[in-house]
Amino acid sequence: MEPLDRALSADVSAAVDAVRVAAVAESGRQADALLDGVGVPGERDREVAWQLLQFRIHLAAGLDPLPDLVGLRRVGTTWETIARAAGTTRQSAHERWARPVAGVLDRYGTGEVPGGLLSTP
Repeated sequence: MEPLDRALSADVSAAVDAVRVAAVAESGRQADALLDGVGVPGERDREVAWQLLQFRIHLAAGLDPLPDLVGLRRVGTTWETIARAAGTTRQSAHERWARPVAGVLDRYGTGEVPGGLLSTP
């Protein structure tokens, strides 16, 4: 098989998964470095700050921010704070991400979020 044929026909799904895992791991290390010396690890405010940094890094790197948003909303982070992290307005953040987040946290449309808080705009 010629190199070009191989490049155009190879199944890259495992490679894509490996790159995503590496990117998420590295973004965690970067968030740790950015928070070095700030707050006490394990305290709620620092953990939320770490999640917000993960969200900002993933958003800037073009990674899917949905897992970050689900985690942030589950612990009660407001759309205002999420919007600030994304560099947008509360309304814009809510319009962009509220439905997909609710689809994960309230998949049955009951208004009850298992183990978390109710979604508020």
